[in-house]
Amino acid sequence: MAEGDAEPGKPHYSGHRKRLRARFLEAGPDLMPDYEMLELLLFRSVPQRDCKPLAKLLLQKFGDFSGVLGAPVERLAEVKGIGETVATDLKIVFAALGRITKSEMRKKPLLSSWSQVIDYCRTTMAFEEVEQFRILFLDKKNGLIKDEVQQVGTVDHTPVYPREVVKRALELSATAVILVHNHPSGDPTPSQADITMTKQIVDIAKPLGIAVHDHIIVARDGHASLKGLRLM
Repeated sequence: MAEGDAEPGKPHYSGHRKRLRARFLEAGPDLMPDYEMLELLLFRSVPQRDCKPLAKLLLQKFGDFSGVLGAPVERLAEVKGIGETVATDLKIVFAALGRITKSEMRKKPLLSSWSQVIDYCRTTMAFEEVEQFRILFLDKKNGLIKDEVQQVGTVDHTPVYPREVVKRALELSATAVILVHNHPSGDPTPSQADITMTKQIVDIAKPLGIAVHDHIIVARDGHASLKGLRLM
């Protein structure tokens, strides 16, 4: 019997699991396709089943690795073979990734690690099925003071109150903010309402010494920066 093969009397996927874990340790994750990384996550939650078809089914339904982990528990649980327990385990991994990214963001000024800001925003919001409006409050050195979800809306609208945004920044003694919201449609293109709301916040915040560094829109298909698009 070759090393890593299933032992007599054990299911065929037993040997596959050993080989996949060994390849992860020897070659690292960069050389593994998404479905194999997803298999590794599923092994502990689904001990008595071949996880390869299940991993491929999840990727087919949700698009990619990030889409699977970012999907709501309810939608994950709809997939045959997943259920609420496995879905919750995947969400725990997803939450851990977000916490790691947020911890890294706190170690240096946000404007010097813009890619981490984008990654964090996409991780926490891009795959939500309703709109959320989030604010990153910054100190005078552009360090993160607080990260708050201010409003949760519907699939295509979140009510935002510019004066409340600025009021909260003053309460936290923030000197700058980064606005973030998601588009559940998958298209991050700013709407006219997004542009108008951003300008209103800028107009109220500026006289009070609060800078609006950017308004980032995240979605499954990417992200958009209103500052980068010269829309603010």
